[in-house]
This record gives sequence, C-alpha cells and structure tokens, in this order.
Amino acid sequence: MVYSSSSARDLLAGHGDGTGYLERYAAYGAIGLVAMRFLSRRGVEAVRQATPLLLLVSFAGLLAVMLPGLGVEVNGARRWLGVGALQFQPSELMKLSLILYAAQLLSAQPRRVRSLKGLVNPLLLIVGAACLLVMAEPDLGTALVIAFSLAAVLVAGGVPMRYLGLVAGFAAFLIVIFALAEPYRRARLTSFVNPWAHAGGSGFQSVQGQIALGSGGLFGVGLGQSVQKIFYLPEAHTDFILAVIGEELGVVGISGVLCLYGMVAWAGLRAAKAAAAPYAKLVAAGITSLILTQATLNVFAVLGLAPLTGVPLPFISYGSSNLVVLLAAMGLLLNVAAGRSHLRVVEGKPNADESRDRRGRDRRARGARAGGRRRAAG
Repeated sequence: MVYSSSSARDLLAGHGDGTGYLERYAAYGAIGLVAMRFLSRRGVEAVRQATPLLLLVSFAGLLAVMLPGLGVEVNGARRWLGVGALQFQPSELMKLSLILYAAQLLSAQPRRVRSLKGLVNPLLLIVGAACLLVMAEPDLGTALVIAFSLAAVLVAGGVPMRYLGLVAGFAAFLIVIFALAEPYRRARLTSFVNPWAHAGGSGFQSVQGQIALGSGGLFGVGLGQSVQKIFYLPEAHTDFILAVIGEELGVVGISGVLCLYGMVAWAGLRAAKAAAAPYAKLVAAGITSLILTQATLNVFAVLGLAPLTGVPLPFISYGSSNLVVLLAAMGLLLNVAAGRSHLRVVEGKPNADESRDRRGRDRRARGARAGGRRRAAG
C-alpha cells in the first residue's frame, strides 16, 4: 500500500522510478524487525535497566528539534532530526519511553497511585513536560497518543478512577486551550464539523479522503487503481493511507485492517493478563494501548469521526521512526507473551504461584492427618 499510494505521484513529479518510499520503508522495516527479534528474546529486563537512559535521550531529542540548524522543518512543524532520508522523530521514542517509565514506577511503588500527590510527582510532571514539548513542535496528535496510552497504563496499575477523572479533566481543558490558540487549529475544528463547507481550504484533505472512501464501495476499484492518490489526496502514503486502502480495496479492505488491529488487541491484552510480574503486565498493557490508540485516532480522522491529528496508521503508513519504534515495542510484547510459558516451569520447577498453591494444599493435608490422629487417640 505504501508503494501504491506513493509511486504514481513520484513518477509524475520526476522523482526516480516511483519505488523511493517503498525502498526506504523496506529498509527501516528491516531495522525494526531486527530490533523486534532481539527484544523478543531478552528485551523486558534489558529495557527496564535502560529506561532512564531512553527517557533522557527522548527529552534531549525533543529539545534538539527546537534548535535552529538541528531541527528539520516540514510543513511548518519542527519534529525531525537528521538530513535527507535519514531523519528521526524523537517524539516517537518518547511515547515508548514514557510507557516503560510509568510501568517501572507503578510496579516498583504501587502505593504511589493511592494518593493524588504521589501520582502527580514525579510521573505526571514528567509526562506533562514531555507533552508540552511535543505540542510545541507542534504535534497535538502525538501528545494525544501519549495521554491516552498513559491513561491505559494508569488504569492497569490500579489508579483510583476519581484521580484519573481529575487528571483527565485538567488535561482536556489544556488541550482545548491549545487547540483554540492557533488559527489553523481552530480551522481544523471548524472543518471537522462540516468539511464540505470548507472543501477548498481547511477541509480539503477530509473531503478528498471521503471521496476516496466513497469511490471504493464494497470491494474497491482494484489494487493500484486509486485516482485520489494522484495530486488530490495530501499525505496519501502517511496519514491518509487508509483512504487509499478504502478506494482500492473497498469496505472489505478496511474491515481486514480493523480485524488485524483487533487481533493485536486480543493477543496483547491476553499477554498482559497472563503475565506474572506486575512490570511485564503494565508493559504489555501500555504497548497494546499505544498501538490501538494510534490506530483509532488515524481511523477516526480518515473516516471523518475526529479532527485531523497527523497520526500515522501503525505498521502500514510510511514513517521511518514510527515503524522502527513500534516494531521494537512489538518485540517487547512478544517477550512478555513468551514469558508466560517460562514463568510456569523453569528447569522443571513450578513458579511462585504454583509453589504457594502446593504449599497450601500440603498444609491442609497435614492438618487433616493431625486431626485424624487426635481423634483416634481420644
């Protein structure tokens, strides 16, 4: 789909043979698969020790993109570091780093979540600082992904709902203020309500996406046959690749994509439920929510159910940083899922839960035998 949505435009613009985005996607995907393979074998404990360093590097990267000469500006936003095709988006690493940090803090100090003060300091202060830096790029979509993913981790960590409600209300107030602060953000909100009334301006992308979806019908116009991707639909290979899928493969293609994300949700939450260690449980829940939150925001925006946020579709949209980081995160999720069998039997020995159950049964059996002997003696 990356090739289909980018090749025609590249060819017509005279940028090579149309395989540029496909080649870069394959190269970064290979890097991500190597990271996924490594982390699926020994990732959780290694990443747990490296979490402070990852968080520090993420903050340094977010600060670096603000500096003239270091940050790369594209379409009025400064979100990337690097040159040419070798660019990295620090906010993508920040999403994963915050999930790992929250999982580490909540598993090591579970009593902190029982008070609002313990929840705010230091967890929410660090999360808030990261979100402010991300929104300053500006990148409201990534900030929303961070907020929703961390909310899922807090729920899994046992945070009382009254505290979560207070934090969510305060965050929603700040998001509204931020969204209304700039004219182009207000225009996005206005065009979201009625994009066809702003089809020549702020609603252009939404309208073109809806035209693509409507043209596809039930089974689509055929793979590679999309018309909207050729100079009509902006960001066809990134944020709006789902619209190209809908035009070429129809409702059936979009339903297939949604089913794949449903499988990720089912398998990820099952791995979180089966994990024995609290840290592994929170990591699995956080990574699963990260993937699903990002996918949901993208799907809703393309279908016209939410304002445009600029969030790519996980594993499908072109985006080097997002692809590598999410594949690495999937390696951690696979490591947690594989740990289910290792935790039950290690070198022929039962795990802690089974040992406690067996000791309890042994104590009850010994107590029953002792009671029988006393009754016989009496």
